[in-house]
Amino acid sequence: MGNPDIEIAYNAKMENILNIAAKLQLQEEDIELYGKHKAKINDRLVHKGKAGKLILVSALTPTPAGEGKTTTTVGLGDALNRLGKKQSLR
Repeated sequence: MGNPDIEIAYNAKMENILNIAAKLQLQEEDIELYGKHKAKINDRLVHKGKAGKLILVSALTPTPAGEGKTTTTVGLGDALNRLGKKQSLR
């Protein structure tokens, strides 16, 4: 039968990180690129944001497959985006 998580991952269409950054109103100089699909946000932006709501994901025990805080955070961000909630670092 196979692993459904792996099948979903293989069938997912990855979006260019610059398109995602643009949705967050980030410029290319605001991020450090690691290829077409990954980037880090410059530290100077992390402390510059407006007051807002914060969701903190902490102290999760990863599963044997390695899911943990990062996977949960990305999934939460995707879910909020699908609900039409704006996410921003500024």
